[in-house]
Amino acid sequence: MADSLGRLAKAFDDEIESGRQLTREDGLAAMQTSSALVCDGCTKCSLRTDTEKEDSYYLYYLLRAFEQKGHIDNEDMPQMFQSSCRKKDKYLGQLNRNLGRATMNLSWKNRFMESRDAVVVQFREMSMILEEFSHQMDQARDVTEDYEAELRKFFRRAHIAVQNLLILEYENGQREAYITARTTNGRCMTSREAAGIVGQAMEDSFWSPARDSRTIITRQYATVRFLEDGSYHMLCGAARIPKQGESISGDNYTFVESQGSQVVMSLSDGMGSGEQADRESRQVVELTEQLVETGFSARSALKLVNTVLLLAGREQHPATLDLCCVDLHTGVLECMKLGAVPTFIIGEDGVELLEAGEVPMGVLTAVEPELMSKKLWDGSRIIMVSDGVLDALPGDDKEQVMKEYLESVENMPPQELAEQILEFASSFIPAARDDMTALVAGIWKRR
Repeated sequence: MADSLGRLAKAFDDEIESGRQLTREDGLAAMQTSSALVCDGCTKCSLRTDTEKEDSYYLYYLLRAFEQKGHIDNEDMPQMFQSSCRKKDKYLGQLNRNLGRATMNLSWKNRFMESRDAVVVQFREMSMILEEFSHQMDQARDVTEDYEAELRKFFRRAHIAVQNLLILEYENGQREAYITARTTNGRCMTSREAAGIVGQAMEDSFWSPARDSRTIITRQYATVRFLEDGSYHMLCGAARIPKQGESISGDNYTFVESQGSQVVMSLSDGMGSGEQADRESRQVVELTEQLVETGFSARSALKLVNTVLLLAGREQHPATLDLCCVDLHTGVLECMKLGAVPTFIIGEDGVELLEAGEVPMGVLTAVEPELMSKKLWDGSRIIMVSDGVLDALPGDDKEQVMKEYLESVENMPPQELAEQILEFASSFIPAARDDMTALVAGIWKRR
């Protein structure tokens, strides 16, 4: 399936034309139509025959002049046409109408091509997801024999009969268990209670029932899926201050933990402030969250969200996006940005900055977010802020001011640190000149 979708994307790519401007053929068609309607066989000027030549420079000049100004003036026409044509105004009016129609057709064609580009991206990304999933299946190791005896013993003590079980271990060390079981004492047991038994039987690890699995084990055999929680856990805190005079902030954020394996943090700053900016940034955050939860990689999610914003309408209301994904099994952070300010990491070696480009979402079609990776350790903290926070700081090197402040703060809970950051930034200004948001997360080793 991955290979088929990849080939389909390539087939679309091969068919997509590169030209997105009026072509020589468009110009010739407009001039031929104008001549047929106005000239009536007049031969006083050789405008049409000259422009039909392959090496005609004038035709390209005419097209570029129309694209720049939106119309052709008498001054744009050749001297011979200006001095000899008796129907200049009528010809120019007809030529402008024809070129206007060609431009409108080109606009719709480009719109269609952009939509097809979006389909190509989705085919390609779906191909990559299926390929990664296939690779994950290939690399999964069946470790059932290592834990089967202990699991059956612990469940038997809890009055649960186990019919079948399967335990898989993936590349990042996460384990997954499928257990077909029923109760033997006539009572029911919640899947969360059963997850605690799995953790006791398997080296005192931490487990949770999958969200799409059964929630209760009854007297009838049924299969329940359990996922091992990561070696790390995270806590998050957030603080926001809207721009002075606004009742709502134009910044939005999310903090989502997916089944004990990955945490996704995102912060989006809408263009401007108020309800419009809030609506745009919320759309970016929610769509990104849904794509990541569905299985798209963070990079793919950013590219797809950018494409959706480009196709949403002619008016562009760009929004920045700062996205961090943390693998709770390995402690590895992947950070991607589109137009967002740097992310600050507080670790054993002090404060480190992760920064990328400055292009907001919904502006460029061929967007390629930069991926930055960082290993986190017990006690590391991630600080994401909107540009309103940095803009409030004094001096030209505002990132350095924030870095020095973070190096001086004491160890405190994420929520308290988020509030302290906004209090520090607000101390330099009489009132908020822009929406200000601080998102802080801390990572700790499970004990």
